[in-house]
Amino acid sequence: MKTTHCILALCLAGGFAVPAMAEDAVDPAIYEVAYEEDGRYFNADDIPTFNVAEDGTVDWLTFSGFRRYHAECHVCHGPDGEGSTYAPAVKNSAVSLGYDGFFEVVVNGRENGNSVMPHFGENKNVMCYLDDIYVYLKARGLDAVPRGRPAKKEAKSDVIREDEDACMG
Repeated sequence: MKTTHCILALCLAGGFAVPAMAEDAVDPAIYEVAYEEDGRYFNADDIPTFNVAEDGTVDWLTFSGFRRYHAECHVCHGPDGEGSTYAPAVKNSAVSLGYDGFFEVVVNGRENGNSVMPHFGENKNVMCYLDDIYVYLKARGLDAVPRGRPAKKEAKSDVIREDEDACMG
């Protein structure tokens, strides 16, 4: 198990496959899968990423990220990361902030004038699934997955299940 970017002694992740985009719009290195480990996908920099098969099947963490985002984040940030009158769109945050920046904001929160993002560093429902949420929002920000619940998903690996159980206690 990778120790880089571990959350609460738990590493989660995501995968790859982006539909046609302008070549210069986003460096493909941030989403291209370099390797897979126990159902988790990583880019060449060991950063979690998403994987979408040609038939639209998403990796487990992207699917889980959809569920976890809608359980914890959509109340403020709107469905599918599109934003609301209460809080900004975040579907591009995983792309623009990068993994470390995204992690920092979610764990510690942030104030920007009258806008306040609360910290979630002690919320296991977020922290145990932060990589899931990250790869889901990265996939949304790069238009690799459409709005709505993914129709097909990879199975959850035993390692992901064990890590989830250990994190949630």
